[in-house]
Amino acid sequence: MKIKTQQRTYEQVMALPRPKHRDPLKPLWLLQLVVRFLAIFDLFPTKFTYETHGMEQIGKKEPCLILMNHSSFIDLKIASKIFFPKPYGIVCTSDGFVGKSWLMRLLGCIPTQKFVSDVSLIRDMEYLLKKKRTSVLMYPEASYSFDGTATPLPRKMGVLLKKLNVPVVTVITQGAFARDPLYNCLQKRKVTVRADVTCLATAQQVKELTVAQLDELLDKAFSFDNFRYQQENNIVINEPFRADGLNRILYRCPHCHAEGQTEGKGIMLTCKACGKTYTLDKHGYLVADEPAFTHIPDWYAWQRQQVRKELEEGTYRLEKNVKIAMLVDTKALYWVGDGKLIHDENGFHLTGCDGKLDYSQGPLSCYGLYADYYWYEIGDVICIGNKDALYYCFPADGDVVAKTRLATEELYKLKKRRKAPTAV
Repeated sequence: MKIKTQQRTYEQVMALPRPKHRDPLKPLWLLQLVVRFLAIFDLFPTKFTYETHGMEQIGKKEPCLILMNHSSFIDLKIASKIFFPKPYGIVCTSDGFVGKSWLMRLLGCIPTQKFVSDVSLIRDMEYLLKKKRTSVLMYPEASYSFDGTATPLPRKMGVLLKKLNVPVVTVITQGAFARDPLYNCLQKRKVTVRADVTCLATAQQVKELTVAQLDELLDKAFSFDNFRYQQENNIVINEPFRADGLNRILYRCPHCHAEGQTEGKGIMLTCKACGKTYTLDKHGYLVADEPAFTHIPDWYAWQRQQVRKELEEGTYRLEKNVKIAMLVDTKALYWVGDGKLIHDENGFHLTGCDGKLDYSQGPLSCYGLYADYYWYEIGDVICIGNKDALYYCFPADGDVVAKTRLATEELYKLKKRRKAPTAV
């Protein structure tokens, strides 16, 4: 899938009028039918099945908030299979509207900017649920899972649930990540996919439970490990490209500690600095002589610890030359030139476009980072910005996306902890 792009100067893009807010539409039934039909072609090879738990507590026409884990591009098709013909709007990143805003609106999509404060989003969700009696599908993780485990949820999601006061349904998939993990260069594997659809809480339970209790329910629901599921269920992935791009998430060698020197190719992950090699076997284990890790999420978690250590010691710093694109409306993604992206304990600092662009973003601006691999078939991307403009930064070289996302999450935690008042 590609995105419409245009070449503009920074000044031209900043001068463009910003789109006015529009209330979301109830999805057009005919388009829902088309999506359901198209989903068949992707779901049939996966032998998709799902089980429901407690869904009889929700009325057939009762609108609900659907919270789904974000594993791969097949997620929306899974939702269509499960809920059709029930009407539901979809909370969707604003770049998904580029060049097709009218279609997305007719599908009931609600545009939002990932990891950017957006008060209108809650109002739009409430509008669909209360005024249009239409359910809303949301991916609370906001970003695809890099390592097959849950990405951090925004704190106090329970506040949102209390405000909406509708039944809450969770959809947790197994196999969707293994079929098409983000790091694997959009290569699909032959894997069976299934899902559990659960009534997490009725409207009455949402009303009775505290925010902390609702957050606890969500944390428990969004606690999963796709590689562990593969291993425990003896799921075989025989594709000879299964380790392609694995270096995107396992960027630091645990043996020599070199960064950006790992290479995932075929079924092997190799450190070009020290020569250490790992094989990703058909059950998802890492195999090597005297391995530091056999489980990919353990390696990824270790990298998180290393990033946190750098932040605590004041040695963490990203400085990369980047290609810069901007999003300010839904007409196009605008290429505006080259620049430099810096990330350290002070947050992000982006400069470029012959000195005209100078944007800073503090570490407490958000708990996470919009980062992606091979984004719209352009390249690996780091996205920062605010409600006025989003800056899509494409690093010129190196596997820096995963580390930058980890650093953003850990820096937020550290700054939040230091900012918290000390008990007397």
